[in-house]
Amino acid sequence: MALEVYWYDFVCFGIVGIAFFGALWVLWRKEGSRTDDNTVYESLLVSRPDSDVLVSALPRGHVSTSQLWTSCWRGVHPRWLLLTRFVSFVAMAGFLAWDIVDWDASIFIYYTEWTFALVMVYFALGTLVSAYGCWISTQKPRSDNGARAEFLRRDLEENRTTNSITYRERETKGTIKLQSHYTEEEIRKRAGFWGYLMQTAYQTCGGAVILTDIVFWCVIVPFLSDAHVGLNLLMGFMHTLNAFFLLLDTSLNSLPFPWFRLAYFVLWSCIYVIFQWVIHACGFSWWPYPFLELDVPWAPLWYFCMAVVHIPCYGTYALIIKAKNSFLPRLFPHAFIRSC
Repeated sequence: MALEVYWYDFVCFGIVGIAFFGALWVLWRKEGSRTDDNTVYESLLVSRPDSDVLVSALPRGHVSTSQLWTSCWRGVHPRWLLLTRFVSFVAMAGFLAWDIVDWDASIFIYYTEWTFALVMVYFALGTLVSAYGCWISTQKPRSDNGARAEFLRRDLEENRTTNSITYRERETKGTIKLQSHYTEEEIRKRAGFWGYLMQTAYQTCGGAVILTDIVFWCVIVPFLSDAHVGLNLLMGFMHTLNAFFLLLDTSLNSLPFPWFRLAYFVLWSCIYVIFQWVIHACGFSWWPYPFLELDVPWAPLWYFCMAVVHIPCYGTYALIIKAKNSFLPRLFPHAFIRSC
């Protein structure tokens, strides 16, 4: 291995390992396993079980398909959100291509380009989902009132043929089945795998963009600029437009921002750090960020600080979402629709 390892580097390995497996544990608890609490289904990996049980038709964290492509503003057609996402994707693709032409593909050793590409992935998914939503919105909705009426009629006829005790039992059972029937209809409208993948990318981008821009403007530009990292017009755009386009989308979309998906943000950063370790073990000698260097005694302190800073970075974007859903309904009570 080209990477020389010191005793204190094992502390750095431990910090990243704890963060990585801790994030996996959170996702396993929240995304990978069912819970008895019917109010917390926000799962990316597991769907709600099919059974005749009385459950809430709209649980907390429920994300319907329409939330992925409709705006939080009344009267704003989904086409505007589609246009915003498409223009954002094209603009960011242009700047990333400019970056690659200037520096070649080796520019992807930077966390900035990783995050920039992730934001582009979100806008690409968002564009496809919004296009599908606009197509759906042009279709005439199909009514199923006849099926519901038939369901109620048969249920009442069965109940009337029994004695009073059986009547009560079947009435309760019929109510439960009816609730379950309506709930299954709502579940069919829940965001599927691609919908949750889109919002997971969105929530990961929220924390990663804040981290990228704060580190660049508050640490690298004032203290760590050198021949490899110099401030120019392109660098300024790369560390500004990512946040601008994401905030613009946030001002229009209806997506929630649950706290537990901080785990995806942590995993994203851990994978980047492990990538840096691997390329340095294979002979790459220069560190794009000095605070990732392993051959200095205070490296564990840097790694610990970088691990902790993920919480306020994700929290900052979560506060932006909370402010959006707290203040805008008061300022525009007839125009704004809360997203959570």
